[in-house]
Order: sequence, then structure tokens, then C-alpha cells
Amino acid sequence: MKNNKKLVMAYLGLFLMTSIIGLSLMFIKIALNYTNTIDLLAHRFSIAFATIMLLWLFNIIKIPKLNKNKLKTLLLLSISYPSLFFLLQAYGMEYSSVSEAGIIFATSPIITLIFAQIFLKEKTTLLQKIGIALSVIGVLYIVLNKGNFSGNINNLQGIVLLVFSMVAFTCYIILGKRSTTKLTAIEITVWITFIACVIFNLVAFSSHLQAGKLDQFFAPFGNMDFVWSILYLGILSSVLTSFLTNYALPLIPASQMAVLNNLSPILSILSGVLLLDERLYQYHILGGVFVIIGIVMTLVFRKR
Repeated sequence: MKNNKKLVMAYLGLFLMTSIIGLSLMFIKIALNYTNTIDLLAHRFSIAFATIMLLWLFNIIKIPKLNKNKLKTLLLLSISYPSLFFLLQAYGMEYSSVSEAGIIFATSPIITLIFAQIFLKEKTTLLQKIGIALSVIGVLYIVLNKGNFSGNINNLQGIVLLVFSMVAFTCYIILGKRSTTKLTAIEITVWITFIACVIFNLVAFSSHLQAGKLDQFFAPFGNMDFVWSILYLGILSSVLTSFLTNYALPLIPASQMAVLNNLSPILSILSGVLLLDERLYQYHILGGVFVIIGIVMTLVFRKR
């Protein structure tokens, strides 16, 4: 009964996590109007770690002690998520719309399935392979139509970076499935947030010091749109989602986690169109249909 309750909480937590992440792309896009990618990530994880410190000071959470064995695992985890995932995501968002990012992130189950077959030796059916191919075709169709190879190559770079950010997150899920036998959700959340905070702030500060423009690092906080965006990204989209993900990792299969993540791209696309007045072109819709058909095939036609 206790295990069933934990499982229900894990699924509810994942539903909340995917909702938060789905809207986070919109807030990233807003924040990038006032700062650059590295500064955004530095501020995001500074607020995230400050939130953790406040929770610790009020005895809401306990920060576990760190040892050498745990440090190796945590460093490996933090490279893929949050460091590479958020870095690639933020750079990709500079050149892509929220709607496009949502379509790209819908390929998460496909990437997870491919990695599970390679690293976990999971079998796939012929229809699943066809589904994977259809999703890849859908993404490539969007890339080829958006790329404008005779003009601005940044459009293509944005989509490629977003795809690699999904690869980084999939690596984290696979690594995390093994790590949760040694580490708790709190341990992983606290220390990977701290590591990301240190890395991004060191890079941002050194960059501003070399340019002699340290005051520009804090300048975005003069705009309330940026303040609300960075609070959302730091508290909800970094600390809360990280804890919910790490709580669910030992309880829910990686493939099912990827399926539940499909709520995120739907919310991303809706927020981009409804709140940021982004346009959905015909190639977005057609490519997205291929992606969705491919995802459905990979989920429905599994080996029993």
C-alpha cells in the first residue's frame, strides 16, 4: 500500500514537472531579451541554490554529507543535467521559437528508446523502428524547411542544439536510473544544483571581469519581466522539477517517464502561439504530425 502511494505521488509529480517545463521555454525566451545565455544560466542556478539554502535554514530539507564516491557520480550526472541540458537548451532557444522547441522536445521518447536499445539492450519491434524513422523524418522536415541554407544558418543551429539538449537529458535519465540506488532525490537535487551554480557563475563572472563590465551582470534585474522569468526558472523549473524527477527515477521506468514528458511540448507550443504571438507554419504542423505518429507507434507497438 505504501509503495502504491509512492508510485501515485511519483506520477503526480511527473505531471506537475512536465507542466512546469512546458511553460519554462516561454520564460527562457522572455529572459533572453534582457541578458545572454551564460548570464541567464548563472542567475537561474544562483536563485535555485539560494532557494535550497532557504529550505535548509528553515529545516524543511536536510542537506546530506558529501563523500568522494558520491562526488564522482554527482559530477557525472551534473554534466548531462543540468549543465549540458540547460546550456544547449538556452543557446538553442536564441535561434528557435518556443513552438519549434516544443516539437523538438516531443522526440524525447524516441531518443530514450534508441538509447535504451543501445545501452540497456532493450528490444524494439519492426513497427517501433518505423515509428522512430517517422519521427526523425518529421524533425528533419522542419529542419530543412526552417534552415534557409542560402541565408541564416543560425536557424538550423538552434534546432540542432535543441536536439542535443534532449540527448543530454536522456543520458541523465539512464545514468540516474543507476545512481538512485546509491543517492537520494534530495542528494542529487542539492548537489547537481550547486555544481551548476558554481560552473555557470565562474564562467559568467570571468567573462564580465575580462570585459570590465561587471555591472552588466546584474543589470537585467532592473526589469520586472526578467525578474519574474528568472524566479520561475530558478525556483520552479530548476529546484522543484529536479526534485520531482529524482523522486520518480527509481519508481517509474525510463520509457514511461519519456512518455509523460510529452505534455511539455504541447504546453510549449500553446504558450508560444497564445502568449508570445508566434506563428505555426504548415511545415511545423506537418512535421509535428509525423513526430506524433512516430511516438504513438513506438509506445503502442512494444514487445509484450
